Amino acid sequence: MRVAFFGTPSWAVPVLEALNRRHPVVLVVTQPDKPQGRGLKPTPSPVARYAEAQGLPVLKPERLKGNREFLEAFKEAAPQVAVTAAYGKVLPKEALEVPPYGFLNLHPSLLPKYRGPAPVQWALIRGERETGVSVMKTEEGLDTGPLYAVWRTEILPEEDAVALSERLRDKGIELLLEVLEGLPHLVPVPQEGEASYAPLLTKEEGRVRFGEGAEAIYNRHRGVQPWPGSFFFRGGKRVKVLRMRPEPGQGTPGVVQAVDREGVLVGTGEGLIRLLEVQPEGKRPMPAADWARGHGVGPGTRLE
Repeated sequence: MRVAFFGTPSWAVPVLEALNRRHPVVLVVTQPDKPQGRGLKPTPSPVARYAEAQGLPVLKPERLKGNREFLEAFKEAAPQVAVTAAYGKVLPKEALEVPPYGFLNLHPSLLPKYRGPAPVQWALIRGERETGVSVMKTEEGLDTGPLYAVWRTEILPEEDAVALSERLRDKGIELLLEVLEGLPHLVPVPQEGEASYAPLLTKEEGRVRFGEGAEAIYNRHRGVQPWPGSFFFRGGKRVKVLRMRPEPGQGTPGVVQAVDREGVLVGTGEGLIRLLEVQPEGKRPMPAADWARGHGVGPGTRLE
């Protein structure tokens, strides 16, 4: 099928690669170049870099709604279907109506749970034991469209948002290719169940909340990778937590119970959390025990 692809980050590149191997990709639409690095040089998105390297036609519109130039180019490409994967912009009705078979969206959640831009992160933060990936027909509403395919899976105990999102994407690619093969004969089914929303993370979501239980703290840590990451404050300085694990025991929330070779044991609302590797502000990553010894952190020290 003639496919148009809408996507932006590196997570979306393997989706485009798979489509490009099996179908003629007639247009790639991605976010505009963004300033990066010390010189704030405009830098193409990962999807744009791949598409340009493959010689695929690329558009980078600032906005879609009311953008006549974009709409004419989209129509001229004459896609039979469009696929979105982490594109990052709302699709207006006039764009949704261009491909005869509409838009398919690869969404890493069991819709209608975790509609929105950060489904994997929030599933982890909220301690879900199961998640999945859905291939949805896009409507004007936010992730409200009917479903062509769904795959369910258990969330592995050590999986963070990076690993889980990549695993869901890779399975989603398989589903997407299957749906495209049979698309003219498939009828999507409406979403069923209680809907929930997964908004973009804010920096504050990464703050370690020692008043919560150790399992909840660990789940949040897994969910906020790679951004904003976990952090706490000691003496007004931010300290990133790169690795941690929950442990049994009891202590005062936020108060250090012990420092040993393995790390720093801190009380929580329920259980203990062991800090294994940290990165103080302006420093390199280091074992949590080394940081504690170098900063006068010991039993009774309060972390915020």
